[in-house]
Amino acid sequence: MTPDTTQPTLPQGLPEDRFEVGIIVARRKLKGPWASHAWLPVAALPAAPQTAPWTQLSESEDEATFYAGAHEVSLHIAETAHYRDNLVSGRPSLWVTLHATGEETYAVASVTADPYEGESMAEGIGEIVEAVPMPPEVQAKLLAFFEAFHIERKFEKRKRDRADPEALARRTPGMQGKPE
Repeated sequence: MTPDTTQPTLPQGLPEDRFEVGIIVARRKLKGPWASHAWLPVAALPAAPQTAPWTQLSESEDEATFYAGAHEVSLHIAETAHYRDNLVSGRPSLWVTLHATGEETYAVASVTADPYEGESMAEGIGEIVEAVPMPPEVQAKLLAFFEAFHIERKFEKRKRDRADPEALARRTPGMQGKPE
């Protein structure tokens, strides 16, 4: 019998901590001399459709869109404040990362609802990261997760101890930084 390596699931009645979304990407024609086109994520679907990955959805002179496939979004209890920041931002988004798997081929590497994680993913070199609008159904899942697990933490600024002038005066010259 093999050990169970799956993540534990939340008890019945609690919101989902992971779900799949479908990702739409576009290949856009460029006018510059260095590249003929660029790939970028443009939309997220609230669920994964029964469509094969990399099915072409539309094509015009300047752009072709493709269903890139499904990807799992994982929610973490420690990041509920980040999800709240995303939901109240005025433009709730999912951050989608495309990773090159070969010349002119890409795969969806990650999808996150955490805006700070999305920002850090954009600092990488060689990956395409784009914020796409979050579907209302996903917003509802994120809000339910936030409401079930968020605990407001009060920010407390730490205070420094006051320097003891007597202790400073007792230091021997030339012994700075060395143990006494």
